[in-house]
Amino acid sequence: MALNYLKKAAKTASTDAGETREIVQRILGDIERGGDEAARRYAVELDKYEGNIVLTRDEIDAARAQVPQKLQDDIRFAHDNVRRFAEAQRASLSDFQVELVPGLTTGQRSIPCRSVGCYVPGGRYSHVASAIMTVTTARVAGCQHVTACSPPRPGVGINPAIIYAADLCGADRILSLGGVQGIAAMAFGLFNSPPADILVGPGNQFVAEAKRILFGRVGIDMFAGPTDSLVLADGSADPMVVATDLVGQAEHGYNSPVWLVTDNEKLAREVLDLVPVLIATLPEVNRMNAEAAWRDYAEVILCADREEMAATSDDYAPEHLTVQAGDLDWWLNRLKCYGSLFLGEETTVAFGDKAAGPNHVLPTSGAARYTGGLSVHKYMKVVTWQRATREGARPIAEATARISRLEGMEGHARTADIRLKKYFPDTAFELSANG
Repeated sequence: MALNYLKKAAKTASTDAGETREIVQRILGDIERGGDEAARRYAVELDKYEGNIVLTRDEIDAARAQVPQKLQDDIRFAHDNVRRFAEAQRASLSDFQVELVPGLTTGQRSIPCRSVGCYVPGGRYSHVASAIMTVTTARVAGCQHVTACSPPRPGVGINPAIIYAADLCGADRILSLGGVQGIAAMAFGLFNSPPADILVGPGNQFVAEAKRILFGRVGIDMFAGPTDSLVLADGSADPMVVATDLVGQAEHGYNSPVWLVTDNEKLAREVLDLVPVLIATLPEVNRMNAEAAWRDYAEVILCADREEMAATSDDYAPEHLTVQAGDLDWWLNRLKCYGSLFLGEETTVAFGDKAAGPNHVLPTSGAARYTGGLSVHKYMKVVTWQRATREGARPIAEATARISRLEGMEGHARTADIRLKKYFPDTAFELSANG
């Protein structure tokens, strides 16, 4: 049956990609040609910042002294959870070798990237948790060098808590650079840092576009759009909790979609009434973001039953997916497309964003249909190897020669021919494509 929209989005999350791309391409080109000094000029122009780009140990220690002890404890708690979860992920990826045919041994190795660049947003909100999520996982993966960068505030610099978190989690170098210039510095290896093999971390549309343009030259975690969240709720859900969770995610930005999918119209109507009231109580910037996101991008969808709810959720493939409904195991086993799943009222997206352990850098804009979020595995190259005896190589060479000739790749075929002739000089082989 057709979905029943009690609230339909007026817009879909998008940016003026053409204009953004042109701006980002120009800045990347300027910085690649001009190096450190060009990056400094953009720091002055765009961030209104003229302080040190590379933080010294004294500056890092001074930042730590500004972070209240209780907050330091909270950051260490979150770091410990993220680290232990990442260690469990790392343990799930094993090296192995297997003899596929007698004399042919093949294997797999997991090798960490050498150098990582971690972007930590610090503009509208100071994303301390992003430093924890990106730097910690890189360290657990075994990467040799980790550079973190974050936008400085004019005349102030990076938020001290971000500095403390990045240092605690193991960043080798912390750069006071925001936006495209920060991404460029890490990608091009400026300020005496090695060029990044992979760039990770969330950011605004300019950061996302810079990563998109550089992809291929360097690896990236994913193409990130505005954050999005979906709540699946049945009649047992608490409308106030559901509404609060939706508002909590809508405050991310004016174009951050939030969706409620339910089979209970009474719940849906109550949530529709509650959300504007809750938004009105937020601080000004948060309120303005949430109001716009709710007005333009939010949807409330009424389904016939839980199967239709699950199917709808899979079609949306949300970044964050919350289930506030009965029979949580059914939902865990049924749902297929999401970045991270939050089962039951006792957990919520904010827990995952800040301190629970699983990573909060997640696929947006429907990308959860084909990929998961940032993990230790994103920093790892899964590579293969093979070794053979001469007898083990024989059947492989015969098959390779014939398949290569079938494809018209004579040069490939001859690399097999020469080995067969060398290793088995007294044997006649039929190596034509026609057998």
